[in-house]
Amino acid sequence: MTTVAIPTTVSAPERAGWFTQTGQVLRRWLIVTIRQVWGPVMSLVQPIIWILLFGQVFRSLGDLPQFAAAAGTGGYIEYLVPGILMMTVLYSGAWAGTGYIDDINSGVMDQYLSSAIRRSAIITGQLTQQLIVNVVQSLVVLGIGWLGGARYAGGVGGLLVALAVATLLATIFCCASTAIALISRNQIALISLSQLIVLPATFLSTTMMPSALLPDWVAAVARWNPMTWAVELGRGGLSGEYPDAAWLQVAGLVALAALAFTWAVRSIRAYQRSI
Repeated sequence: MTTVAIPTTVSAPERAGWFTQTGQVLRRWLIVTIRQVWGPVMSLVQPIIWILLFGQVFRSLGDLPQFAAAAGTGGYIEYLVPGILMMTVLYSGAWAGTGYIDDINSGVMDQYLSSAIRRSAIITGQLTQQLIVNVVQSLVVLGIGWLGGARYAGGVGGLLVALAVATLLATIFCCASTAIALISRNQIALISLSQLIVLPATFLSTTMMPSALLPDWVAAVARWNPMTWAVELGRGGLSGEYPDAAWLQVAGLVALAALAFTWAVRSIRAYQRSI
C-alpha cells in the first residue's frame, strides 16, 4: 500500500504591494469623483466670484502708489490671483475628511480595516485623488485669472512652481482634515472646525493685501502663517520674482505636509484600535 503525503502547512495568499493597494484606493475615489463631479465643479464658483467680482471692484487699488510700492506687481488682479489659487485648494482640502465620515457611516471603513491593506495606502490613495482634483481646479483658477486680466511673467516654469506650492498646501489641509474626521467622526464637527481654521488662515495672510499695508498685529501673524508662505511662493512663481525667504517657506510647507500626513496615518490606526 502506498502512502500519500498530506501537506501540513498552507501558504498564505500573497498580499498586493503598497503601490498596488494605493492604486486601488485611488481608483475607487476617482470613480466616486466622476460620479459626483458636481462637487469639484461647484467649488470653482467661489474663485470665479473672487477674481471676476472682488478683483474688479478693488481693481483701482493697483493704481495707488502705496499699493504699487508694497506689492510690486502689474495690478491688483495679478496680485489677487495667486491668493485665490491658494484659497481654492485650502477650502477644498478642508473638506477632504467628509469622504472618510461617509465611509465610516456606510461601513466601508470597517471593510478597509478588516482587510490586509496597509493603513498608509488608504490615506495616500485618497490624498492622491484630492491632489489630482486640486491640480485641475488650480489650472481652471489660473485660466479664469488670465481671462480676468492677469498675466504671468514667470512663464511655464512659474506656473509649475505655483501648482507645486498649491499641491503642498493642499496636502497639509487634506491630511489635517482627514485626521480631524477620523478623530471626531462627525460631519458637523468637521465642518465647524474647518470654518474656524480656513477663514482666519485666509484673512490673517497676504492673500488680499501686501504685508506693508496690513495692521501691525495682522502682519505679525501673517508672517508665520503657512497660507502666507504658499501665497508668496505662488505669487513669486507667477511673477518671476520670488521672496527673499523662499527656501525657508518651502521647507516650512514640506515639514508641515510631512507632519500632517503622519497625523492622518496615526489617526486611522487610532480609529481602528477604538472600534
